[in-house]
Amino acid sequence: MKTLINAFRLVLACVLVSLAAGCASTNNGTHDLAIAAGFRIIKPVNPEQIALLKTLPPHQISQITHDGKIYFVLPDADNNQALVGGPNEYQTYQQMRLAKQISNNNLAAAQMNQMSSMNWAMWGGWGAWGPGFGW
Repeated sequence: MKTLINAFRLVLACVLVSLAAGCASTNNGTHDLAIAAGFRIIKPVNPEQIALLKTLPPHQISQITHDGKIYFVLPDADNNQALVGGPNEYQTYQQMRLAKQISNNNLAAAQMNQMSSMNWAMWGGWGAWGPGFGW
């Protein structure tokens, strides 16, 4: 009985970690990664900038060329601002995003391995049908 309760707690913990990882990967994750990569918060000051901000796809980085320079812009229309970075910041952002995805994949794999080993332990190492079935 104690083993069953511990198994339930472990499953519940895995579910909660999965939910937390899922919530962290929403658009706020993009915003946070952009800030960490060195993007700066810019508030539009003239009507042209405000109009441009409204045309950009939300929660997505867009490449813009202005005065012959390349910028990468992540709009935050809800707060009437944008995160702006250059090619170096964008490259850093891409590397951080890839590292985060690899980390999330490793976490999911570890959780699946843990669940698999827990299932093995629950059946006493014999499998669901008993020892030697199908061997």
